[in-house]
Formats: sequence, structure tokens, C-alpha cells
Amino acid sequence: MPVTMLIQNFYYYLANQEELVKQYNGKHLVISNKNVCYSSASQSDAMNEGIKRYGLGNFIVQLCTPGEEAYSAKCYTPGVKPTNALA
Repeated sequence: MPVTMLIQNFYYYLANQEELVKQYNGKHLVISNKNVCYSSASQSDAMNEGIKRYGLGNFIVQLCTPGEEAYSAKCYTPGVKPTNALA
């Protein structure tokens, strides 16, 4: 999945944050193709489910919380130091 689709998934979250928080507050969401596909209280569970369903690089995991704390994204790649994607 191109980086632009990952960014679009993040923008999907931001555009729908208010409604998503009503349903998933505090959960880690797996978002692929601008769709919430899975939610979990555990980030590692969400990551593992995303990998199982879509493969690495084809989804984002977003903690669903209200407010501006959710307005940044971090990208993780095995073996690479984490960095902000949309700084």
C-alpha cells in the first residue's frame, strides 16, 4: 500500500474522530482502505490482527481518543527507529 493510502487512512480517522470516539474510545483501531476493520484494547493485538489480515504496510493502528492528542501519527517498521510521519 502506498504511503499516500496510509496517510488517507489517518485523515479518515481525523475526519471521523468524533463519531469513532463515541463507539471505540480508548481502543486501538486497525484502519485499512478508510475503514475501521478491527478494534482492541491492546495495541499489540491490533497490530498482530492487522498484519494477519492485511500484511505489513497495508493498514494503520490508531489509538482512538478525543482531542488533539490523536492529531499525530507514528510509523513503525521492524528494525527501524520510530519517527513522526506527519510532523
